[in-house]
Amino acid sequence: MPGLLRGVARTAVVAGTATAVSNRVSRRQQGRWAAQETYEAPAPAPAPPAAPPVPDMTSKIEQLKQLGDLKAQGVLTDSEFEEQKRRILQS
Repeated sequence: MPGLLRGVARTAVVAGTATAVSNRVSRRQQGRWAAQETYEAPAPAPAPPAAPPVPDMTSKIEQLKQLGDLKAQGVLTDSEFEEQKRRILQS
């Protein structure tokens, strides 16, 4: 009977040690995961695309003056002038 008792005692010690080690490893791993979650910053949201710059009225007036000068010099025909004027005013 003493041999049987010794075997049961040895099994209990081995099983208890294995459980303790397993629990410690699990707690340590959970601690590491928690630490990673606190240090990882979320990726910043992408910036919205910038709107194209809207030309102000003074730049349109300057373009129209240059266009008028080109027409007066004879570089542009009436139809070319009207087409370019339309494009400037629509932009």
